[in-house]
Amino acid sequence: MIKVGIIGGAGYTAGELLRLLVNHPDVEIVFVNSSSNAGNKLYNVHSGLIGETDMAFTSELPFESIDLLFFCTAHGDTKKFMDLHEEELPKDLKIIDLSMDYRIESDEHEFVYGLPELNRKRIIRCNRVANPGCFATAIQLALLPLAENRLLTDDIQITGITGSTGAGQKPTETTHYSWRNDNISVYKPFKHQHLNEIGFTIKSLQPDFNGDINFIPVRGCFARGIFITAYTKCSLPIEEIKALYQEAYSDHSFTFITDKSPDLKQVVNTNKALIYLEKCGDKLLIISCIDNLLKGASGQAVHNMNLLFGLTETTGLKLKPMGF
Repeated sequence: MIKVGIIGGAGYTAGELLRLLVNHPDVEIVFVNSSSNAGNKLYNVHSGLIGETDMAFTSELPFESIDLLFFCTAHGDTKKFMDLHEEELPKDLKIIDLSMDYRIESDEHEFVYGLPELNRKRIIRCNRVANPGCFATAIQLALLPLAENRLLTDDIQITGITGSTGAGQKPTETTHYSWRNDNISVYKPFKHQHLNEIGFTIKSLQPDFNGDINFIPVRGCFARGIFITAYTKCSLPIEEIKALYQEAYSDHSFTFITDKSPDLKQVVNTNKALIYLEKCGDKLLIISCIDNLLKGASGQAVHNMNLLFGLTETTGLKLKPMGF
């Protein structure tokens, strides 16, 4: 059994991670750390866990008792934690960080960028994984085959709509139900933080790409899911483009090319990504959709855990979409 600990156990990503891990056949949850909730039962914060576990949050950090440590912390907090506790961590302890602190690979740290469709072979051999961002996951899956074949020759235009859970559990003005429901709004146009990791990946695959990645994020009036529409110029016939995408993802467990324009409900509550391709003149339209809390966060983290420990990739992740 893989013995795991979780830091920052009270948020949405931790709740989804716990939902997956309590039913994972190869996992034992040793501790869930949350100083503000220490002593409180997990199900008092994550009500979906009623009947699933009687574990309580703890303020303790028994690193020596675990094989893998998940960070479900706010951006910036993982690095602070690592700087404070690095010497206490066992040398063979594996780490998966769901924050953005280590997503840009650097000689200054040992984290491997955890997008399996990009880095599966490297993830299998490493000890520390930086889980990708949710928008970054959906957008990169839409673009990877083009970059790998050096087919990005023009600016890329992207619009992405996300559910309210992408903003985290702490209530804010723009996540309040009365504001979010029956509403839509743009935020962080052209400067969303996930553009850093997207640009890093694209340049690593196609160093000569010098176009702009123009991304408009949109707040949707639903709880979970990400729906990306991207377009760029591409001279190849649609049949050749589809063949490239099919080949790129043929041996991956969760990313699928569909011939029918997808809807969000096909991926919600799953670790799937659906990709749809269409040509109009010289423009290539790419639609990519995922569940932001699963494929865009906790499901991908479990996928990475399975890779780190040599398990079948789909273990604990065979989830049915909420089609109705």
